[in-house]
Amino acid sequence: MIAFDFAQLRPIGLQQATASAAAQLDFPCSTAQLMRVSAVHRDSIVVHDGSQEHPAHILPRLLHDLQAQDTVLAVGDWVATEADAHGALWITAHLSPFTQIARRGNDGRRQVLANNVDTALLVMGLDADFNPRRLERYLAIVLAARVSPVVVLSKADVADDVAGKLSLLKQRLPSHVPLFAVDTRHAYDVAILEPWLDAGQTLVLLGSSGAGKSSLTNTLCAAGQSTQGVRHGDGRGRHTTTARSLHLCAGGACIIDTPGLRSWQADAGAETVAATFDDIAALAATCQFRDCRHASEPGCAVRGAVDADRLCNYHKLLRDARRSEATPLERISARARWKTILKAGQERSRQKRQE
Repeated sequence: MIAFDFAQLRPIGLQQATASAAAQLDFPCSTAQLMRVSAVHRDSIVVHDGSQEHPAHILPRLLHDLQAQDTVLAVGDWVATEADAHGALWITAHLSPFTQIARRGNDGRRQVLANNVDTALLVMGLDADFNPRRLERYLAIVLAARVSPVVVLSKADVADDVAGKLSLLKQRLPSHVPLFAVDTRHAYDVAILEPWLDAGQTLVLLGSSGAGKSSLTNTLCAAGQSTQGVRHGDGRGRHTTTARSLHLCAGGACIIDTPGLRSWQADAGAETVAATFDDIAALAATCQFRDCRHASEPGCAVRGAVDADRLCNYHKLLRDARRSEATPLERISARARWKTILKAGQERSRQKRQE
């Protein structure tokens, strides 16, 4: 049996589904407690009991089991903890997450960003950080994880052509995705996000460095996160937040802040990625050919109706997804095929020079 106080854990995101799953855990020790992972550092774990944070260690047996499943503990995980005779806290069990946001690195390895999240606040600056392609990539990652996205455009107080940028995004993004332009430093501006801050809700902030994630966390949670300005010249942000961490909001929700990441690849298959571009999928059904690639085929219903840059980004995300789905043998075969094509092209060029 594991002990927990639902009301005490509610502010750090406990919901009925998690409580029911925890109740099924069987422990010979009656001192096991349900807690949530609030920070993961290179050599330490921090857990939250609803009142305060505690340092904790992972039981070697559990660590071995997680490695066997090719996974790790992440911020947002619910775990069972037990104290030893010296008062040290040990994580002895892990509840499988209901939702998981992850990305693929350039090397193909999977990196978990946050677990058990209800809403993802996709933060992008309206200054030099503005990048519709990157925002579409964020959406693909979040929708693939079955997490509700909300787009938060920061620095609305200092940016140029805010109305034009909003209009552009409304044309490119799915109509069901909420979109707000705010000044993240002021409570009266970010109050528009209150519908997603109900008690027991967990939100995660995703965006590049300097987009305003830590400022938004401070405004919503009074978290005291450090902030820095962007670099002069290229407008890129400095890495102020260096680790994912969980913060409590006054209204009963909690927020996971994350470091800025410039490399984003959706941890999803091609079919899932394609589904995030629902406008393209709907138009593709009326193309002349069922296997239309929306490139140069006659009778394509997509090319003239979809923003060219959005369509280009769609193709790139699909290529990334198919590459991550490929087996090692398929990758070897693809490399061999391209080598053959390259050699054939070089041979044709050599023959033309000799003519």
